[in-house]
Amino acid sequence: MKLDTNHIQAGVKGGLIAGVVFGAMMGMMGMLPMVAKLVGSESAILGFGVHLIFSVIIGGLFGLIFGHQALNKGAGIGYGLVYGFIWWILGPLLIMPIWLGMGPQFSAAGINMSLPSLWGHLMYGFILGLIYALTASKVRGESNA
Repeated sequence: MKLDTNHIQAGVKGGLIAGVVFGAMMGMMGMLPMVAKLVGSESAILGFGVHLIFSVIIGGLFGLIFGHQALNKGAGIGYGLVYGFIWWILGPLLIMPIWLGMGPQFSAAGINMSLPSLWGHLMYGFILGLIYALTASKVRGESNA
C-alpha cells in the first residue's frame, strides 16, 4: 500500500485554515492560555502556536484516514463533523486533562465545562472537511473549474 501524500497535504491545508478559525474562537473565549499550559506556559500567543501545530497534524491525519472517501463537499463536511466531534472527546476530555495531570474529564461536570469547545471542534471539522474536499482534487492534479 502506497502512502498518498496528496491526501495528507490537503488535510494539512484544511487543518491549518480550520485551526486558524478555531484558534481565533479560542482566543475570544480565553482558552489559549490553557493550551499553552501543555508546554509549561500561559502565553496566549504560544497557546495559539501549539494549537496550530495540533491542527495541522490532526488535519494531515484526516487526509490519511479518510482519503478518497471525503473528496466531495458533502462527504468532506460530513466526515469532518464526525472527526471534529471525535477530537472533542479525545482533546479536551481525555488527552489534554491527562497531559495536565487532571485525569480524564468524562464526568457530567467535565463534559459541561468542555461544551463550549464542542462548537469549536465541530467548526474545525466542518472547515477541515470542506477545505479538504476543495483542495484534494487540485492536489491530485484534477481541475475543479
